[in-house]
Amino acid sequence: MGNRVGTDLALALAWLVALVSSLAVLFVGEVLGQAPCVLCWFQRAFMFPLAIILGAGLWWRDRTVGRYGALLALGGGAIALWHVGLYFGLVPARIEPCAAGGPSCTDDNQLVLGVPLPLLSLVAFGVIAALCTVHTRRPNHGP
Repeated sequence: MGNRVGTDLALALAWLVALVSSLAVLFVGEVLGQAPCVLCWFQRAFMFPLAIILGAGLWWRDRTVGRYGALLALGGGAIALWHVGLYFGLVPARIEPCAAGGPSCTDDNQLVLGVPLPLLSLVAFGVIAALCTVHTRRPNHGP
């Protein structure tokens, strides 16, 4: 019983991270009027479904939803990792999607408490993937 509560808590926390992340980027884009770059859009394409899928899995007590959540989080995390590499100059290229006359992730208004949005995205995807993995560790027997 204790293991089930722990894995359910992990799924609830993963859903909460996905929901807060989704609402935060909607706030930045729609309320603050800061348009996302192409790489940010790709990351959103992975984050938005996470809030829905993990919430539905939590509601229906789906024991397998952690697998799908982890897979989506790893996909979004891979894009976020590439974006962070470009942002910090670890990848030998400019941030092309951000520099082509559109919004730029290198502007000061793209920082939250001094942390760049691509790095926050990477952390969120990593936390979600880890929590979804914990959820998948639940034994397949019992209620």
